[in-house]
Amino acid sequence: MKKLLMASAATAIMATGALADAHSEVKIGIILGFTGPLESITPAMGAGAELAIAEVNTAGGIIDGMTVAPVRADSTCIDAAAATAAAERLISSEGIAAIMGADCSGVTGAILQNVARPNGMVMISPSATSPALSTAEDDGLFFRTAPSDARQGVVMTEVLMDRGITEVALTYTNNDYGKGLADSFEAAFTEAGGTVTINAAHEDGKADYSAEVASLASAGGEVLVVAGYTDQGGKGIIQASLDSGAFDTFVLPDGMVGQQLVDDIGADLNGSFGQFPGTDSQGAEIFQGMAAEAGFEGTSAFAPESYDAAALIMMAMHAAGSTASADFAPLIMDIANAPGEEIFPGELAKALELLAAGTDIDYVGATAVELIGPGESAGNYREIEIQDGAIETVRFR
Repeated sequence: MKKLLMASAATAIMATGALADAHSEVKIGIILGFTGPLESITPAMGAGAELAIAEVNTAGGIIDGMTVAPVRADSTCIDAAAATAAAERLISSEGIAAIMGADCSGVTGAILQNVARPNGMVMISPSATSPALSTAEDDGLFFRTAPSDARQGVVMTEVLMDRGITEVALTYTNNDYGKGLADSFEAAFTEAGGTVTINAAHEDGKADYSAEVASLASAGGEVLVVAGYTDQGGKGIIQASLDSGAFDTFVLPDGMVGQQLVDDIGADLNGSFGQFPGTDSQGAEIFQGMAAEAGFEGTSAFAPESYDAAALIMMAMHAAGSTASADFAPLIMDIANAPGEEIFPGELAKALELLAAGTDIDYVGATAVELIGPGESAGNYREIEIQDGAIETVRFR
């Protein structure tokens, strides 16, 4: 089946030279929370996506010479109305053909239902992890290079159990991401024999979290799991816990892993630990070198997933010989998975040549991409610990 798709795609590429001549540029929207509770990690995510786009343009573009132009927009991460308006503007004013994004689960779901589906437009999120997105109506348009938090809940349980921790308090940011992760983790941790003493929501944007911390402390627990955001309530919960002496060790899921948090909290965060999507694959190492040359941190949370999301969009367009979502969406799963010649970061020019020749590719990318079921990553994780003011990798899972 894959051979047939790629052969058809090669014919389409040759047949659409006129399309490339008539439309010498295609725009891809980069919709991330450049302001808001994740604003300290989104610059590297945007840079990751734009690195893939620059690589393709250096190789001569897609579909017989079409240049790819990234257009940024701010999802805010938390304001669904603002995110929807930003996505609508990219379509109506900028004429984008696909969306790399969004970042946080709530705004991603809002854009999917209010903008992407009505406009028949592909979107690939590098970081929206809510389990609810696995079963969302998407008309075959939505994919994500990040794994579902159903997987993260299991991995976080393994991290804790391996450290001999069997009783935790849990707080989560009160939105789709936080609630989904908290529920997934509690179910996995309880099944493994652990105890969650309290599972309590917190609101972002508050100046004082002493009341929330008092409730968490009253329930008890060896450590506090903070399923929040690096630049918002999650950081506030940690600081209030340290100030009051309620907790001194924190478990940091993906939304809480960022160097800015480590810098802001300081030495008191040493010894805290957690996990975020990541792999020690060959592609990850290559990407980190490319990112360093481009001036950003390649191990930053969801930066490699952003590179892969943008690359998959462009590879699928090229294979289909079309920038229309209806044409290239059906090819994304095949391009991301075996069989085919493996493609790593820095090899997008090679991928373009192979696709044009009708040859199968298996896009491995920066995150050992393998898309399963509803078009999402199977899930690899980097276990980290804060040591001497830095985020250190402990192992991969």
